[in-house]
Amino acid sequence: MSRLEARKPPLFISEPLTRDAVSQSLFLLSGILKSSYGPAGRLKQLHNGVGGCVCTTSQSSALLGRLSLSQPVLRVLTASVRNHVSRFSDCGLFTAILCCGFIENFRSLNVAPFTVIKISKHLLSLCVDHLKSEACGCRVSVDFSSVETLVCLVRSILTSKPACMLNKTEVDHLTSLILRAFIFTVPCHVGTNAVLGKCVVIPVKGGRVVDSTVLPGLLIEAPEFQLGKPLAVKRTGSNMIKIALFSVSMSGDGSNPEEGTIAVHHGVSLEVSELNQLLNVGKQLVKDEVGLVVCQKVMHPSLKQYLKEQGVVAVDRAGLSLMEPLGRVTGSQPISSIHSLPPGCYGSLKDLCVESFASKHFLHLIPGDAVICSLILCNRSETAWDELKRVCETAEHVLQLTVKEPLALLGGGCTETHLASYLRHKSYSLPASTLRDLGCSQTQYRLVAEGFCRALESVARALSHDGEEVLTDVVYGHCWFVPPGSPCVSRWSDLVSKCGCGVSGSTEDLGWSFLQGQSGSPVLQGCPQEPSVKVADLRVLDCFAAKCSGLQVALETANLILDLSYIIEDQN
Repeated sequence: MSRLEARKPPLFISEPLTRDAVSQSLFLLSGILKSSYGPAGRLKQLHNGVGGCVCTTSQSSALLGRLSLSQPVLRVLTASVRNHVSRFSDCGLFTAILCCGFIENFRSLNVAPFTVIKISKHLLSLCVDHLKSEACGCRVSVDFSSVETLVCLVRSILTSKPACMLNKTEVDHLTSLILRAFIFTVPCHVGTNAVLGKCVVIPVKGGRVVDSTVLPGLLIEAPEFQLGKPLAVKRTGSNMIKIALFSVSMSGDGSNPEEGTIAVHHGVSLEVSELNQLLNVGKQLVKDEVGLVVCQKVMHPSLKQYLKEQGVVAVDRAGLSLMEPLGRVTGSQPISSIHSLPPGCYGSLKDLCVESFASKHFLHLIPGDAVICSLILCNRSETAWDELKRVCETAEHVLQLTVKEPLALLGGGCTETHLASYLRHKSYSLPASTLRDLGCSQTQYRLVAEGFCRALESVARALSHDGEEVLTDVVYGHCWFVPPGSPCVSRWSDLVSKCGCGVSGSTEDLGWSFLQGQSGSPVLQGCPQEPSVKVADLRVLDCFAAKCSGLQVALETANLILDLSYIIEDQN
């Protein structure tokens, strides 16, 4: 008889944010995220205690996905940020650092959480309205007739992740490739329901970054095909190559268990029967003038040999990840059974050839008109390649988001300090009717606004990792960095030449002051001015859609955590 254990009662934790363990965990997580932020961010090495893969990264998607968190509050925070990253791919660290800043600043206020939440939501609406207005000084319009802004946007993403270990030449090369790959995915003929294509990343680990390239169409790794040998492939009367795409196993090892039980008569060989059926399928493919057969799983050697003798190119073990782009690039429908070939299942290609990269051989499927391309991505080590792949996928997604909303935001901490300056100005000129609607006093509003602004400025300060002094100016509200060890001078303009984003110069006296942790920046006499943005001056740009979403997710998550009264954990 098995021993029975009495069920343990659930654990009730009241006011979790007042617990030292929660505070310490939140402080530690914030420190990890801040130290990873920006081009000079410090790398983190993550591995479990029983061996396995080691990940070296400073990316939020890799960090938050591998951190083991015991505190429910932190699990809520990281789940919220990971959901944001799954939708936008960018600004994950920004969102997480800002959320930690909101929680840290708001919980120390002597203001009721309900009031803090109402005021912070109003401040968020001011931020979003300002960012979406034409008068916003940190918003940049993206002109797709010129590549300069797009180049800056992609370069900013590539240089923000030091684990990629790229030099300037490699950054420039990859920036060009990513933009070319993106252009390949834009359809030539735009209808009412235009859909952007896809860029498939092909791994070549151990090669030089500058050997990376992009090709229209799709590459399938096929070691059995050698470069230099003519590829004899059957064509249709219109000089196209007909393709059949199988998602079912063609190995002849019997039916899938999911299909149910098979009754076999005495003396009948199931293996021979399966092989005969596969050969019948092969004969039908030859009769239908198919020139290329691609199987997601394994193909029987006899079937491959038969197809080869008939001038049909056969490729197996393509893998699940290639099935969707294969269908898009060829127009074929995956065939899920070897017992019937549905009408209209075949697709077509313009051409087929063999390509070779770093001793790997690929079949290059060249479509007539499709928005699929292949990015052959090389890097020196597996760790650097993994990080670079994530960065390139982020850059592609950011470009897609920018097509939908052709805007970008100034990077280098300037958007954060600009918004903080703007909110401080607005909080000192707030109409009495707004205070009545919010049900708070002017003092309470300014306290919450100051905590909101300090959280924004903490993100800008997180870009400093080597002892740089961080400044802000009272004209534009931009962020400036003074190199460590700089001599004492009477004028800051002798030490700084450009702000973090590169738009503002130090040719005029902008009234710089230190961006301190708790005291905040001085209140501007007026609303921060809008500098004249020259594309050639831009150093860093951020994705508009991702940053606006990150700002909202950070505050909503912080407010949710601030409003927690109890945590109930099952102990069984």
